[in-house]
Amino acid sequence: MWGNTRMVVLTAMSASLYAAILIPFKVLPIIPGVTEFRPANAVPVVCSFLFGPAGAWGAAIGNVIGDFFGGIGPGDLFGFLGNFLYGFIPYKAWEALTDGDPVPQSPAGWIAFAGVVLLASAVCALTVGWGINLLGFVPFSVLGNIIVINNFLVAVVLTPFLLAVIYPRVKRGHLLYRDIMRVPARIPQRTRRRTGLAIVVIATVAGMVLGNLLSTGQMQPPFLPHANAPTATHAAAVGIGLLPVMLLLLVGVVLL
Repeated sequence: MWGNTRMVVLTAMSASLYAAILIPFKVLPIIPGVTEFRPANAVPVVCSFLFGPAGAWGAAIGNVIGDFFGGIGPGDLFGFLGNFLYGFIPYKAWEALTDGDPVPQSPAGWIAFAGVVLLASAVCALTVGWGINLLGFVPFSVLGNIIVINNFLVAVVLTPFLLAVIYPRVKRGHLLYRDIMRVPARIPQRTRRRTGLAIVVIATVAGMVLGNLLSTGQMQPPFLPHANAPTATHAAAVGIGLLPVMLLLLVGVVLL
């Protein structure tokens, strides 16, 4: 997409819109310097369904821009990765499930839509929660759960209404990523995509469960020395214990 001028412009637009809505709410922190109340969380999902990879890169870049107004630190790398996946998963998961437009109109459509948004929210929470806990800043059991709830509730409430208004107009204007990029016929077969989606779901569910158990000390990786007193955040246990799950998640994302 970086060779397509219009996709680059859409990336810049997505990033600037995301940052513009993020920045004013920096004054309402949930965890100071880490996360805050984010009504902007609907933007990456909307832009993902509209602009595909441009929405994913826009979410990652826009989050970094917003972080400049809340304090930059090593954890922002994981914020970049998590928000990229937050904008990457929706359109990829939807393509794996159906050829229809991402505007839910039937009960099955609403269930699929809510499931995709929940998955994207959880993947973002897993990535950011694992990284921040690995650095020893905030326990996964706190940050990971806050992110998944914060992202999902905002996105699942606002996104359907925004897409109902915006998506048909963008489609008529031939500005969807499929139209701009002229997606070739050699795209991965749906069987491969659904395999990737299944792996992402398994890795995400396992990661959220293990992350909570490891960060609260209810589980300890058997290969870590028990003689060492664990830190308050159980950084080593979470960082090493979730590494296989993160690698599995990466495999699923690649297959998508």
